[in-house]
Amino acid sequence: MSGRGASRRRPPVHGPRAAAGRPPSAGVNRSTLKSNWALLGPPPRFLYSAGWVLIPLRLFLGFTFCFAGLQKLANPGFFDSSNPISIQQQLAGAARRSPVHALVAPLVHVAVPLGLLIALVEIAVGLGALLGLWTRVAAVGGFALSLMLFLTISFHSSPFYTGSDIVFAFAWTPLILAGSGGALSVDALVANAVRRRAGQGPALVVPIPFSMVRDVCGSYENGACLARRGAPCEPTPCPYLIGRSEAPRDPVETEMDRRTFAAQGSLAAGAALMALLGGGLAAGIGRLAGGASAKAGPSALGVTPTTAPPTTTTSPATQAPTTTSPSKTSPPGSSAPAPTTTTPRPRPAGTAIGAASQVPVGGAGSFNDPKTGDPSLVIQPQKGTFLAFDVVCPHAGCIVEYDTAGKVLVCPCHGSQFNSTTGAVELGPAATGLHRLGVAKGSDGQLYVI
Repeated sequence: MSGRGASRRRPPVHGPRAAAGRPPSAGVNRSTLKSNWALLGPPPRFLYSAGWVLIPLRLFLGFTFCFAGLQKLANPGFFDSSNPISIQQQLAGAARRSPVHALVAPLVHVAVPLGLLIALVEIAVGLGALLGLWTRVAAVGGFALSLMLFLTISFHSSPFYTGSDIVFAFAWTPLILAGSGGALSVDALVANAVRRRAGQGPALVVPIPFSMVRDVCGSYENGACLARRGAPCEPTPCPYLIGRSEAPRDPVETEMDRRTFAAQGSLAAGAALMALLGGGLAAGIGRLAGGASAKAGPSALGVTPTTAPPTTTTSPATQAPTTTSPSKTSPPGSSAPAPTTTTPRPRPAGTAIGAASQVPVGGAGSFNDPKTGDPSLVIQPQKGTFLAFDVVCPHAGCIVEYDTAGKVLVCPCHGSQFNSTTGAVELGPAATGLHRLGVAKGSDGQLYVI
C-alpha cells in the first residue's frame, strides 16, 4: 500500500487529536499563559474579535454612566424640589408630556428615593462596563435606563436622532449580545482562574484564519474534506468547528461555571460596596463645597400654588398707604392725630405664587404653574418688572434654566435658547418658543399668576 493511499483512508481527526498534529510553528507558547494577567494582552488578529473591538464602547459608556451617577449625588440641586434641574421638576414635566405619563405620574411622590436609585444604578452599570464584570447584566441595566430616559425626557426630540437617550439605548445592544468578549474583563480573569485550578485550559477565544484550521485538520487534503466524502472544505459545515458542540456537557464544566458565578458574585458585591462608598463621598464633597450647582439656579419662591390669600388679610409690613385728615372735634391746641382711614388697593386676579422680594433683580425664581403644574420661572430683569414662563422645553421636555450672565433661557439637554423677554426661540433645535405666563405684583408684596 502506497503512502498516498494510506493518507486517503486515514480516519477523520478533530479536536485534541488535530491539535496534536499542529506544526511547531503554530504551537502555543504556554509560558505566556501561566499568569492570568498575561491574558490581558491582545491575541493575534485581535481586531477580528468582538471583545477587543468593543473596548472603546465599554470605556465610553462606563465612564459616562459613572460620571452621571456621581454628578447627581454630588449636586444638592438634583434633590431640591425648588431647583429646575431637580428630579422632582423633571418628573413633573415628564408626567404631563411623556407617552408613558400614566406610569410616571405616581413616581412624583417618591422622586427623591427614585433619584437616589437612578444615581446608584448608573454607577453600578458604569463599573460593570468598565471592569467587564457581569457585562451583559450591566448592559441590560444601561439599556433599561436609557430607554426610560428616552420615554420620559427625549421622546419628543425632533428629529428623533437629536435626542441622545435613544442613541445610548442602542449603544448598549452590542454589549448585551457579546458581553465583554473575554477582553480586558474581570469575567474572563475569574473564569480562567477557576479553570486553571481545575486543571483545565483557559476559555480564551482566539480568532484564526480558516487556512490554519485546514493545516491542523487531519481530514483535509487537496482542497477536499475526507470526513465529508471529498466535499469541498468550507468553514460553515466543518466538522472540526462544530464537532464539539454536539458533545454532552461535562460535569466538570458545570462545576466550573458554578464556581465562576460565585466568584463573580463576590466581586460584584465588593464593587457595589465601593460604589456606595464612592457615591457617599461624592455626595459629601458636593455638600461641603456649598452646593454650587444648587446656588447657581434660581431662587425658590417657597409657596406651593393653591388658592389666593383672602383680600381682607393685610400684614403690617405690607399694609396699604393710609390717608390722615384733621378731626373737626379735636380740642383747640390738641396734638393728638385724628382717626385714619385705610383704603387697601385691590390685589391682581390670579393665584399667589410667593413674595416678590424673593426674586432678585436680574435673577429668577422658580414655581409651578397653578393651572398646569409645569415647572415655571419668574424673572425680574429690572426692578419692579416681572416676567414668567413655563420652562418645560417644547423640544424634548427638559427643564429650561435662566442664564443670568447671558440674560437668556437655556435648555441644558440640547442647547436650545429662548428670549428672556418674549420666550421666542433664539437658537434651536427647539421649533417653538416657551409659553409666557401673565404675572403681576400685588399691593401685599406677593406675585400673582394671572
